[in-house]
Amino acid sequence: MATITDKGMQAHPTATDKWLSRSFHRGGGALVGRITPAGERLFYFRYTDAEGKRKQYPLGPYHPKGDGGLTLAQAVDRASGLSGLYRSGIKELHEHFKQLELGRKRDAEAALHAEEEAAREAADAAAAAARRLTVRGLFEQWQRAELRPLVLADGTRTGRKDGGEWVRQSFERRVFPKLGDLFAEDVKKADLMSIFDAAKTEGRRRTANVLFADLSQMFRFAAEREIVPRNPLEGVKRRTIGGKDTERERVLSEAELQALRRAVPSARMAPRSAAAIWLILSTAVRVGEAMGAAWEDIDLVARTWHLPETKNQRDHTVHLSDFALEQFEILQSLREIGPEGTLVPWVFPATNLETHVCVKSFGKQLADRQRSPDQRMNNRTKATSSLALVGGKWTAHDLRRTAATLMAKLGISTDVIDECLNHKLQSKVARVYIKDRREIEQAHAFDALGRYLTSLLADVKAAQVEPQPQPVARPFRKQVTASAVDADRRLTSESW
Repeated sequence: MATITDKGMQAHPTATDKWLSRSFHRGGGALVGRITPAGERLFYFRYTDAEGKRKQYPLGPYHPKGDGGLTLAQAVDRASGLSGLYRSGIKELHEHFKQLELGRKRDAEAALHAEEEAAREAADAAAAAARRLTVRGLFEQWQRAELRPLVLADGTRTGRKDGGEWVRQSFERRVFPKLGDLFAEDVKKADLMSIFDAAKTEGRRRTANVLFADLSQMFRFAAEREIVPRNPLEGVKRRTIGGKDTERERVLSEAELQALRRAVPSARMAPRSAAAIWLILSTAVRVGEAMGAAWEDIDLVARTWHLPETKNQRDHTVHLSDFALEQFEILQSLREIGPEGTLVPWVFPATNLETHVCVKSFGKQLADRQRSPDQRMNNRTKATSSLALVGGKWTAHDLRRTAATLMAKLGISTDVIDECLNHKLQSKVARVYIKDRREIEQAHAFDALGRYLTSLLADVKAAQVEPQPQPVARPFRKQVTASAVDADRRLTSESW
């Protein structure tokens, strides 16, 4: 076999394979070159395995300049390396490199697996970070999923009528300042108990109980969705928070109603607020229903006020007595034109005229006028005790209770009063089978209540105070309705 040289590797092919070789000393194998009849020029490392069989390990094609192949010098270097392995005792080069290749594949697969595992861990960490909501973020998710009002196929409503805005306001005052930026999963029972204790320290046990109910519901929602490992309020009883709620029984007496009639003009209340007192008293609606009243639901010709949505999911129509109608006439005279040049649709609009006034606003106005002078709050009315009555503190809801009590005093049956208050029937069977709402009896009851209030308050003189601008009730006109008021009528801009 001729010695391998560049010239020999460039020789013309023959009819059979032509072989060239270069042996390494001490039995270290040989570099061989092969020129095939087709003109291929290939390098091999030739060695004898442990069983005495001659084998050739391919090194690659030949190219004099190394373009797409090996130069002779490069082939010598590779073969020399293999010769060293062979002399070191590795007699099965094919198997040796096969195992090396398998090892490289395993390493590559292991590296790929590690990358995939790292990617999964990163994704899990990102998902965990997404689930790791702050208390404020948890509230947002809870409000969207559970508090938003929805009407089901059977007509029942889920969620809360206001979409959870009242809860938000409560949390903004007492929860978010302390825990809003804390991760929900890090909240401890002690953190929440400190909020309840703060409310109790202020004497607001009812507030503590309401906060406990809402926070328990929110964290139960979070635990069900694995946002938190467990509800931190699990096992806590309401009796350890604010105790049993005390039912209010406050009813304003005849003398107190007359005193209230005298006191309202000196209470420095906006005309809408003053009218709201007598409107609730004469219609027995809930304060939230009054504050959310829309003119489109009020028909002054038919003398009706329709409430499409109420606390107990029953629509309700209130018959307007002369006394109640007078309040709506006053309120209609105060109706304003909104930013778009149209009449504001709300009976009690907010300052921006874009929605109705906050439900709690009216209650605050009443409470601020039943304080001692030294209890006056900053930026609140100076008429701190103007609405204080001898029977003690009273609320807007007490007006509703007073209306029901007066109806009973007038001899109206309890079942009709329940309908006037829009109470659900206690019996499930009755709710299913009795669909009559006693509209005629309700109208008689509201008229009787209105006549009673007119008689009771007709001759009551207001206390002497500095003149305050007061609206004048327009005479009732059949052709005027709440949905069709002359647009060019001069409207007061005094805010409610």
